[in-house]
Amino acid sequence: MRKKTFAAAALLAAATLTLSACGSQDSGGSSPVSAVSQEPGQSGPATVLDQPWAKPGLVLTDTHGKKYDLRKETQGHPTLLYFGYTHCPDICPTTMSNIAVAAQKSLTPAQRDDLRVVFVTTDPGRDTPAALGSWLKGIDPRFIGLTGDFKTVQAAARSVGISVEPTTKDKNGKLVSVHGTQVVAFSPKTNGGYVLIGEEATVDDYIKDLPKLVEGAKP
Repeated sequence: MRKKTFAAAALLAAATLTLSACGSQDSGGSSPVSAVSQEPGQSGPATVLDQPWAKPGLVLTDTHGKKYDLRKETQGHPTLLYFGYTHCPDICPTTMSNIAVAAQKSLTPAQRDDLRVVFVTTDPGRDTPAALGSWLKGIDPRFIGLTGDFKTVQAAARSVGISVEPTTKDKNGKLVSVHGTQVVAFSPKTNGGYVLIGEEATVDDYIKDLPKLVEGAKP
């Protein structure tokens, strides 16, 4: 991945301007929410923040119906955080699958066990713990699925520069969840969110950078 370094505050401000709706033709654009902050002439899926974000103080319900405290459970572990929904026909499953394949190919068994990949639903009305569990099992059973109060999810996403809107119907009557599409990588050393990875990241991008991210190094 090519690296871009931006101020966290600038990305947070940008989060209210651009959103992606998975599978929707009415999303107003398919760029991730931070795209408006990209510098001219720079491209690539990785954004390295000069001031890392704090990990959200998020307590939701996991796929086993138990409370999951994000900060407590991922403390000291390399963590990839993503906000999406299981009915998404394109970006969400592709992103999760790319991470799963790359982790299998590029990480040791110990590194895979250490890595926490957390998928927080933006569509809690449909994504029950059972639904999340079934969906993630088909991608990687190690991945963690969380669901709960929408406003709690929205606030947590906002704190790391990801905009999330309530599930609505598009012009064809299809339910869509409009949300930012970056993966936030948290360092196991500082627990700070220091890298954003855009939806255009390929398996090869993740293969290249996951070994660095699990060590808390810059991609």
